[in-house]
Amino acid sequence: MKPSGNIPRWFDGARMTAAMEHSDVTPSFFYDFGIVREKVAMLRGALPAGVGIHYAMKANPLPAMVSAMVALVDGIDVASGGELAVALKAGAVHISFAGPGKRDAELESAIRAGSTINLESETEATRALSIAERLGMTPRLAVRVNPDFALKGSGMKMGGGAAPFGVDAERVPALVKRLIATGADWRGFHIFAGSQALDSGAIADTQAATVALAGKLAQEVGATPPLVNLGGGFGIPYFAGEQPIDVAMIGERLGGVLENRDSILKDSKFAIELGRWLVGECGIYLTRVVDRKESRGEIFLVTDGGLHHQLAASGNFGTVVRRNYPIAVANRFGFDVEETVSVVGCLCTPLDRLGDQVGLPRADVGDVIAVFMAGAYGASASPASFLGHSPAREVLTKV
Repeated sequence: MKPSGNIPRWFDGARMTAAMEHSDVTPSFFYDFGIVREKVAMLRGALPAGVGIHYAMKANPLPAMVSAMVALVDGIDVASGGELAVALKAGAVHISFAGPGKRDAELESAIRAGSTINLESETEATRALSIAERLGMTPRLAVRVNPDFALKGSGMKMGGGAAPFGVDAERVPALVKRLIATGADWRGFHIFAGSQALDSGAIADTQAATVALAGKLAQEVGATPPLVNLGGGFGIPYFAGEQPIDVAMIGERLGGVLENRDSILKDSKFAIELGRWLVGECGIYLTRVVDRKESRGEIFLVTDGGLHHQLAASGNFGTVVRRNYPIAVANRFGFDVEETVSVVGCLCTPLDRLGDQVGLPRADVGDVIAVFMAGAYGASASPASFLGHSPAREVLTKV
């Protein structure tokens, strides 16, 4: 038997050996940018010509990662003033800024930088226009649309009902007309229906619905959107039995949709915005066993890491039913399973569990545990200050 879980197909023995070269300090995140490069190449080969790829840096905002992505993709999508500063320092030129609750200072920074602001409400539009007028600048403004449909099977639905994200589709034309009338540089639509979907057909169907909605809105506005951001939604297979999406099929379907798009979209450019799918599988979280104990017949491996670094793997990042991320004993990668254990962190809470009753080779104090699928929503999405433990080191290689 192989180590427990759905070990990413990208990680072989050689890559694990490379990761272990950085295991002198734990806990740590190890990111192999070679995997990201392979995934981007795969995606570009599948997508219709001219469809851009944007990186949603919320997935992994490590400055070194963002700098590497700037050279690889066509745009960087940010969701805060802090992320905007990182993107600008990384040399990003094509930046879009989405997310509810943008503060005036963030809007001003985006306008000064020439970034596109994806407006989340009419009120936000009013504030952005006022700030731009005060600065004497022409703002680059797009409208994030809350569509009347959702991505079926998505882990997080971003449309199809009332939402804090975006402007309801039926109110979008009036807002866009207002932006154009004020002289703003209207940059188009951002339409995001969901995330973390593994149903390739559902993703393709949603993209088709998104293009159709963009055409309908453009007709009502009476103007061609310069860019239609189709969102993302591409999931990755975290758990045993899950399969990766078929990007070739999705790309082929999208090609047919774009060939037959509404005439008003003839001169529009298109992009997809991805975070997790691009970087999620490139990372592993390495944490060292500091104690091995038995309690009422159950073996616990207690590590120097935990949910304060890798919240998602503990099942506390929006998971309804906790399931184990793929996990292995890194220094015995590929060895046969010898026992069933639970891998827990060093925090004083029963929520701090990285592996629940998993089959692993025997591990003792000093051995290193690897938790896979750690490239997205890991260090930056976890409560690093909880209980005062030190942050995890992050290492990016093969840039």
